[in-house]
Parts: sequence; C-alpha cells; structure tokens
Amino acid sequence: MNHIIIKRFGLAFGLTGALLYFGCVLVRLILGPDSTIKFFNTLLHGVDVSTIIRLEISPVEALLGLVQTFILCWLIGACIAAIYNVSFNKK
Repeated sequence: MNHIIIKRFGLAFGLTGALLYFGCVLVRLILGPDSTIKFFNTLLHGVDVSTIIRLEISPVEALLGLVQTFILCWLIGACIAAIYNVSFNKK
C-alpha cells in the first residue's frame, strides 16, 4: 500500500479548511446581513442561524479564526494520514 506523507496531507487539509473559512468571510462581506443569514440557513439544511450568527467581526478576529482553522485542520489531516499509515503497516 502507499504511504501518505503526514506533513503534506496535513498542509493540504489545513489549506482546504482555511480556504473554506476565507470563503465564509467573503460571503459575509459580499452579501450583507440579510442575505448572509439566508445563505447559511439554506446551506445548513434549514437551521435558523439568525439568532447565533455574529455579523460584527473585526479583521483581527477574522485573521485569528483563519489561523486557528488552519492549525486545527492541519492537525486533523496529520492524524488521518498517521492513522492511515499505521493501519496499513500492520499487514
């Protein structure tokens, strides 16, 4: 079986998560409050986000969220690759 390079897979996962986070930020900035709520209500299969969504987010807070999302997704990707590698080395 093939071996997954943990750091590369983590990076791919981290960048994908960061792109999704950045996409959410762009949706919020481009659509405005009402359309943002409608968009996320539709995306989340009818869950009403109007009571939990915060539209007043500072640029620093958004940047920190982007960094945190990248780190969390990198760790998730690295764990997936490591578990994959260990599970197939047992054979």
